[in-house]
Amino acid sequence: MKLSSLPDKLKITYSRSSGPGGQHVNKVSTKAEVRFHVQTAEWIPEEVRQEILLKNKTRINKVGELIVTSEISRSQQRNLEDCLQKISEMIAEASQQKPEPSEEDLALRAHRLEKRKLERLKQKKIHGATKQARRVDFD
Repeated sequence: MKLSSLPDKLKITYSRSSGPGGQHVNKVSTKAEVRFHVQTAEWIPEEVRQEILLKNKTRINKVGELIVTSEISRSQQRNLEDCLQKISEMIAEASQQKPEPSEEDLALRAHRLEKRKLERLKQKKIHGATKQARRVDFD
């Protein structure tokens, strides 16, 4: 589903942008802010919604709305397009599934884990032998 066809499901607000720009900044509301409630967004699959919530915790307010802002341009329309682009990138990133590890990868992980265990035990034995050598027996 294209984001451009969802303006009724998104809350779009405009405000005055910060930064340089002279009188233009003080007169025109060009900063775009797009909000939508992630949990109730039926146009996004459930797994993707959960992934968005996990990956974008800092962009979600207490109400559960994802907030995306843009003020890169002096044009209201370009800032809105930038916000929609950011949202579509978030959805695309959250939609990507991690590839399953191959048999070779699993075998390599198991080998490395075993090697770490053996190294740890070896270090423990060395440490124990050092402490044993320091001991003085008064019998």
